[in-house]
Amino acid sequence: MTAVFAKRALLGAGWVENLRLEIEGGYISNLYPDSSPQGGDATVDTLLPALANLHSHAFQRAMAGMTEYRMAGRDSFWTWRDLMYRFTAHLRPEQVQAIAALVYMEMQEAGYASVGEFHYLHHQPNGTPYDHLAELSDRIMAAADETGIGLTHLPVLYSYSGVGQKPLEVGQRRFGNDVTRYCSLVEQATETLSTLPGDCRVGIAPHSLRATSPGDLTEVLKIHATGPVHIHIAEQPKEVAEVQAGLGARPVEWLLNNAPVDARWCLIHATHMTDQETRDMAASQAVAGLCPITEANLGDGPFNGAIYLEASGAFGVGSDSNVLISLTEELRTLEYSQRLRDLSRNVLVMGEGSVGQAVYCGAAAGGAQALGRPAGRIAKGMLADLVAIDSQDQALCSLKPEQLLDGLVFAAKDHVVTDLWSAGRHKVQSRRHVARDRIVANYRAAMTNLLSNL
Repeated sequence: MTAVFAKRALLGAGWVENLRLEIEGGYISNLYPDSSPQGGDATVDTLLPALANLHSHAFQRAMAGMTEYRMAGRDSFWTWRDLMYRFTAHLRPEQVQAIAALVYMEMQEAGYASVGEFHYLHHQPNGTPYDHLAELSDRIMAAADETGIGLTHLPVLYSYSGVGQKPLEVGQRRFGNDVTRYCSLVEQATETLSTLPGDCRVGIAPHSLRATSPGDLTEVLKIHATGPVHIHIAEQPKEVAEVQAGLGARPVEWLLNNAPVDARWCLIHATHMTDQETRDMAASQAVAGLCPITEANLGDGPFNGAIYLEASGAFGVGSDSNVLISLTEELRTLEYSQRLRDLSRNVLVMGEGSVGQAVYCGAAAGGAQALGRPAGRIAKGMLADLVAIDSQDQALCSLKPEQLLDGLVFAAKDHVVTDLWSAGRHKVQSRRHVARDRIVANYRAAMTNLLSNL
């Protein structure tokens, strides 16, 4: 048993002072407000439930800064995608692991306790499977084990280049599987999962309605009837037009009418929806997986947030391309995208109240749901996914406790995070990941080798 003492903490019912929290087997076993620290306790300033990063493509972190040069004509998501394909052609397994370890370390230092890795880099550069089919999934899990982050691994079913079962393009050959081989890959990944801590799990991820087919989607859902299901949906207007032309309905509309979408689903981006689609998606109890920094970077457009929250929709945030890993920036970009679109302020809170607290706690609950983690709030029996912040930092020191989440979301940077626990694993201490030096050295070596071959 380990314990944490916090000067203040945010519980479901509100703020409490002098909380002593006990952890057993990765779970919160007891809570004692108005207590005192005991010998051996980790002592922190302000304790919050830690968020899940519900959508990551770890390998893309190594591309950050490489795609911000305007090409001839109008740059778009699709020109960015072509550059990404060329980059993936050179990645080797040990480099994938080194990049993922850096990404997960940076996530934890930013305040994320867990990650949903939407993993579609499966095969050798020419598309030939590795002798061990799940080689690159194993590398992702090794990185999670090295950093201690809580992992929901989401192997991706990627079979086609477009609606109508168009053949994969050359740049997509590392991604491709039919349903049979995909299910074998998931099975192998699940076997490796048994070597990780018990809070880690495997889900499935049909890449998108473009990259799978109605029949394949039905088949893979029948085989994998439980656990998280994540899918890219309606990220770009071109995607919406392609799906509507090929399947006879807009992506979200088609999915809700043709798949058993419920609380185990996470619909990534869902950027371009009608108001009716927005309300119907909220009613399905699926989580909207929002990635505001990447969606801004790629020019995707803003989510239909106000209508979605009015319909009691669940949401969480992810760092997607990992061009910038920042929990505070992700949350403020989410709210600011709504303000810029609606020419309004304080959009993502229903009625009256703290916008920062509404966005933070909403993302905590939705992210935990999307990853299948009993987390997202500080309560007995929940996973000890915890983050501590320094309320005496200059960005926060003038605020009352009830204003701290507004300060965190809108005025602070991630360096206010002092400690982080992933299912009780205390991996960030005194603002640094305990394995930072080794992880950064491995990443630098991997990038030197990778760049020499580009």
